[in-house]
Amino acid sequence: MTIRFTMDKITRDGDPVLRQIANDVSFPLIEEHAQLAKDMMTYLVISQDEDKNEKYGLRPGVGLAAPQVGYSLNMASVLIPSIDPHEHDDTPYFKGTIFNPVIISESVKRSALNVGEGCLSVDEDVPGFVPRANRITVRYQDEDGNTKTIKLRDYPAIVFQHEIDHLHGHLYYDHIDLTAPWEVDNDTKYID
Repeated sequence: MTIRFTMDKITRDGDPVLRQIANDVSFPLIEEHAQLAKDMMTYLVISQDEDKNEKYGLRPGVGLAAPQVGYSLNMASVLIPSIDPHEHDDTPYFKGTIFNPVIISESVKRSALNVGEGCLSVDEDVPGFVPRANRITVRYQDEDGNTKTIKLRDYPAIVFQHEIDHLHGHLYYDHIDLTAPWEVDNDTKYID
């Protein structure tokens, strides 16, 4: 497995591409876009392997959007490990590249990671809760152009919203109340 994107290739906060609305991807995929999807997924796979991660000096990630590697394209690779503590195999909860994703519904109930969020493109930690919809339904296209719909809640919903934010020019800290970063309303669900 050859890695194309290392930490020095990750677009950092301050680069204008991170604040642009990404351009939709057309199908069938051109070779450059198909290869980009493979390269982004390779980063995620290697970054989640402790030995390889250390070898390449990668920060672990569960998602990588095209703007984070300098492409203003409406696509993001997502690799969420199994979230069922009773599963003993290595089957991920979700592994794939989502093209042209749209959140078509979301819950009123909010959730937030209890330690806050991080981002491969943001080197300086910005502490605080990032309130997001606890449940979402996302419509997207897969690498063959097939339209898919997925319902997500809790941690996977947070991951997808974080990546889709990148495609709309938003970063996680845009959602933090900087005057009271660790305060959210009492109905917010905290996710470990």
